[in-house]
Amino acid sequence: MQKRHTRTIKIGQLKLGGTNPIRVQSMTNTDTSKFLETWTQVEQLVYAGCEIIRLGVTDEKCLDPFIKIKEQTKVPLVADIHFNGELAIECIKRGADGVRINPGNIGKLEMVEKIIDAAKKTDVCIRIGVNSGSLEKELLKKYGHPGPEALAESALNWAELFQKRGFNNFKLSIKSSNIDEMVKANQIVSKKTDAPLHLGLTEAGTLISGIVRSTMGLTKLLEDGIGDTIRVSLSSEPVHEVAAGKEILRSLGLRTGVQIISCPTCTRTEIDVVNIAESFEREFANIELPIKIAVMGCVVNGPGEAKEADIGIAGAKDGVALFVNGEIVKKVSVDEACAEIKKYIMQRISAGGK
Repeated sequence: MQKRHTRTIKIGQLKLGGTNPIRVQSMTNTDTSKFLETWTQVEQLVYAGCEIIRLGVTDEKCLDPFIKIKEQTKVPLVADIHFNGELAIECIKRGADGVRINPGNIGKLEMVEKIIDAAKKTDVCIRIGVNSGSLEKELLKKYGHPGPEALAESALNWAELFQKRGFNNFKLSIKSSNIDEMVKANQIVSKKTDAPLHLGLTEAGTLISGIVRSTMGLTKLLEDGIGDTIRVSLSSEPVHEVAAGKEILRSLGLRTGVQIISCPTCTRTEIDVVNIAESFEREFANIELPIKIAVMGCVVNGPGEAKEADIGIAGAKDGVALFVNGEIVKKVSVDEACAEIKKYIMQRISAGGK
């Protein structure tokens, strides 16, 4: 699939848009004014491979912790602002990598312009958010409801305003909880601007339903080359959003990384497939090498069903069978097999992925 052309922008030192990889982002769900809780969650997201992290800045009490976390974190931090334009300006002045605003709920146009002018001085990235809850009254009157055409027009209008004021370091985010409306709105916008697009289905749901619904919507757009950053919004732990986002991109061939192939288990299962597979998934989450690891419950079909795996294990009565490229090489204990897989990964890294 060929990615659509967008201009390259920067958020902190990270480039996105253009020919850069599609970035995975998430958002903390802690009270930002509570430094330790928020910083801990940010570190968890960094470890999970999150590339852009958004923090809610709801009042002045959040400002100092936000900047303190930014100074200790290697990934770009975005201040999420609603209603209070002065908070956005203060975050920009204090060195935020980016701010996210819904211009429609900031209030007067003059305040939006002040935010743009503040961001211009240090080239801070702005994410322009548009959704049904912040749609302008005149567009609601024009279209009758916050459908895809109304959302798209709103986003394009704001993009035009930002560019007229000489500011281009922004991306657009057009979201809806309705899959078809979100997809159509982004398709419309993608044909009329070269601004990078952030994709996501807002209020997607709980862990399972949210991942399924987000995957359906994101896949439709990503397969058409639309999208520069993504978030899988879940009523769950933020690290799950990162894992889901990375897996969507890997499954579509848009990112490389370690892929875990594991069986659903059955009465023949001889090892703890679930915990072993999940531990591999966590440990190798940030390794960007195209390696497939299989964790199979038994030797009846294990190596045969996982022939495409580079290395894997299959449960046996007396331990596990370790297999490489579908061929069993030896039988060892579970601990020894896991150590062999980790050793294999390290050797591939040392060899530059070969």
